[in-house]
Amino acid sequence: MFRVLDDRPGSRAEVSVARPGPLLVRAHVRATADAADLTGLRVLLTADVLFRAAEVGGLQVLVTTAFTGGSAGKADVERAAAALGVHPPAADLAVARPESMAVVHVADDGGTGEDDRGGILIRAAAARLAKDAGPGENPAGTPGGQDPLAIRLALMSLPRHQPAELTASVLADATRTLGEWRRRVARWAESPSGAIPKPAADTMREAFGNLDTVAVVALLNGLAADETLPPGPRFETFLYADRVLGLNLPGDIGR
Repeated sequence: MFRVLDDRPGSRAEVSVARPGPLLVRAHVRATADAADLTGLRVLLTADVLFRAAEVGGLQVLVTTAFTGGSAGKADVERAAAALGVHPPAADLAVARPESMAVVHVADDGGTGEDDRGGILIRAAAARLAKDAGPGENPAGTPGGQDPLAIRLALMSLPRHQPAELTASVLADATRTLGEWRRRVARWAESPSGAIPKPAADTMREAFGNLDTVAVVALLNGLAADETLPPGPRFETFLYADRVLGLNLPGDIGR
């Protein structure tokens, strides 16, 4: 079973989705002309994390999107999502689905409108790019010269139920962390492999079911600093986590 928590008011119930699926994920995005508004991007990123976590859990997943707002804003958020490594949607929201298909809606705090008629609901709070983080002409571009995946890491390092502001300091910390993790993974790759420690595996399994990327980021930070653990287990843990986090952590191997 793959388990997620329903965010409907008064619910927060654990919902189980049976393998082998399928699972339909519907991302409800309100596009805006405000380039500093990352809320739509955060919704798509949350849907992408769900997609990755469910696939790792053995489910077949179909992601669709429903946009409101102008076409220019839609194109901008789609470009931004692609830069952050978000899987493109499989089809429009109008895709036909079998009655047996489980449905998860992913939306911001404003709701999903009339399409929200059932299934599981996952919320992503508002997010913005701070004025000191760069011009913000493309929220997934490179404010301050950053790797776009540093923006992905910055958003996943903050609780999705809480509003987020990506300041220059937050993005700089994410850029440093991402670079350090990639360097460590490349170095660990030169050592014999090792099994993922059971406590780490248990933490990731529970965290990914809750889409709690904050807990996984904290876990990786702790493992990166734990020199008592051999390189092999740390390498395998980081690679497994990256299947869901999508940060290209093996990117420096062989360089």
